[in-house]
Amino acid sequence: MASLKTAKRVAVKIGSALLVDRDTGQLRVEWLASLAQDVAALRARATDVILVSSGSIALGRGVLGLPFADLPLEQSQAAAAVGQIQLAQAYQNALAQHGIKTAQVLVTLEDSSNRRRYLNQRATLETLLKMGVVPIVNENDTVATDEIRYGDNDRLAAQVAVTVGADNLVLLSDVDGFYSDNPNINPDAQRYDVIDKITPEIEAQAGDGVSGLSKGGMITKLMAARVATEAGCAMAITLGSPLNPLENLENNAPATWFSAQTTPQAARKGWISAMKPKGQIKVDQGAKTALNSGKSLLPAGVVDVSGQFERGDPVEILAADGQRLALGLARYTAQESRLIQGRRLADIEGILGYTGRSVLIHRDDMVI
Repeated sequence: MASLKTAKRVAVKIGSALLVDRDTGQLRVEWLASLAQDVAALRARATDVILVSSGSIALGRGVLGLPFADLPLEQSQAAAAVGQIQLAQAYQNALAQHGIKTAQVLVTLEDSSNRRRYLNQRATLETLLKMGVVPIVNENDTVATDEIRYGDNDRLAAQVAVTVGADNLVLLSDVDGFYSDNPNINPDAQRYDVIDKITPEIEAQAGDGVSGLSKGGMITKLMAARVATEAGCAMAITLGSPLNPLENLENNAPATWFSAQTTPQAARKGWISAMKPKGQIKVDQGAKTALNSGKSLLPAGVVDVSGQFERGDPVEILAADGQRLALGLARYTAQESRLIQGRRLADIEGILGYTGRSVLIHRDDMVI
């Protein structure tokens, strides 16, 4: 069974109902402080942590005196604009007590469906994690409309976990796992400790229920589990309301773990392998040797570029004799690639007029 104790990278979803007291509209400061303790403990053993947090609208409601009920879109966005400042500051203050830097990352569904935006988002999150920063990710409710919304942070959390190649995703919930029936209605409902595969029978048991401040139900959690596990990320549903919820999960608090169906690396490589290339890049012998040893492709090793492709599009990498070496996602357009082929990184800004990416195709975006 998966465990936080062995995880190298963990994404954690925090719902509004955990962060914000429904009666007062105020932040649950003690609870957030305990979560910060848990994050610090994970970081102390070199585990990367990404927090996917709701709460901006709920906090903004309290400031603006808006009711805890469905709001018109413009009022929701106004509340989000006010609440995002408070939410970011709250996380910053809580984690700073442990010497941890934070960053706010606001996304919409459109950012993941557009390959160029997806790669930019992934590169930003990877850079933050490598610098020891804990990203606080939230849906950008100030600009998102229904057609570009995730709509719930369960699925957003799963997408973020997949984007950064997390091996564990934890949904801190108002229930302590996935049950065979609604435990609030059926006292005979049984909680699953482990679900190895999401079957039609499991899907049929996912009733939907909505807590006061959150928008997620068990159906959305099951959808998140499918996205995460198919991409190599194990997922847990556990009760989030007690203090130190992640420590509790490590100490075998009641939870349901959904088993990963592969590894994050294998899933990503499979995704890239299935793509149809939109262009070709030929490289010299030095670049071929570097690629075969697990290195990224630099512009200096490129001898020819053909086809028309945009940033994020799949391209074939060929040896000078035409042998196919790899398939990867380009970080420059075809036109830009032609301009910088054979050139050193130090020359790129002078050629393109701006500082570009450090590699033409990163090894993480490449299948040999």
